[in-house]
Amino acid sequence: MKKILNPFVKLEGYNCFGCSPDNPAGLQLKFAEEGDYVVARWMPKPQFQGWKNVLHGGIQATLLDEIASWLVFVKLKTSGVTSRMEVKLSKPVYTDKGELTLKARLSAMNRNIAVIETLLYDQKGELCTTAVMHYYTFPVEVAQEKLWYPGGDAFFENKAEP
Repeated sequence: MKKILNPFVKLEGYNCFGCSPDNPAGLQLKFAEEGDYVVARWMPKPQFQGWKNVLHGGIQATLLDEIASWLVFVKLKTSGVTSRMEVKLSKPVYTDKGELTLKARLSAMNRNIAVIETLLYDQKGELCTTAVMHYYTFPVEVAQEKLWYPGGDAFFENKAEP
């Protein structure tokens, strides 16, 4: 597993609900690369429940949307925007049972539309929520100019050779 850095923390005014480590009301997600997947482990908090000790479905959709965007950053080496999401909530996800695991993998590229499979596993490793995300991806030049995309290398530690 290879840790993914968050290069956006250097941007003035950056306060993403999904991934900013400095947003106290946010999800504060951190990511890693694992083969074809981008992975995150996340500890749910009580303020994200919809029903007593059950993670709100909108928060589940947000978690899966966020990890899909990081797949676009890291695997496709550009930026994009969500154009469609199809979420299937199969089992309750509890906020008081421990850490959750999120995974995202590219399923297909249709021109500039990335089709991304996202998965949310509960504390026991059971698959609870899935989403097929469709991301409109931008040419890298546009992503850099208009969406502050820092380039693919910015997401990993550069270790100088001795």
